[in-house]
Amino acid sequence: MAKFMFLQRGACESPPEMTPEQMEAGMKAWMDWVKNGTDEGWLLDPGSPLGGTGAVVKPDLSVIDGPFAESKELVGGYSIVEAANLAEACELAKQTMKLAGGGKIEVREFANVGQ
Repeated sequence: MAKFMFLQRGACESPPEMTPEQMEAGMKAWMDWVKNGTDEGWLLDPGSPLGGTGAVVKPDLSVIDGPFAESKELVGGYSIVEAANLAEACELAKQTMKLAGGGKIEVREFANVGQ
């Protein structure tokens, strides 16, 4: 089995307005996804949303404010899963997409260098 990272991109600028009921339903869906993935063994780390601020360390070791990617392309969160191959990981990402609230999910395999 290989490990994959889901990078949730876009929809980071400002979350949509939601009623308390919608927020509760969204949280329940997320918790169900985490429980199912954990119980089935494919969810290794449910991840976390990321804040919009950060910094970039450049090759000359200077540090600048960032990230400067187009806001619609910012990474808003991540998850780590285990799957047999990229196609299976993409099927798992489709489940995550329903919870992402917009944007897109980039699926990347860990290189496992030296293993």
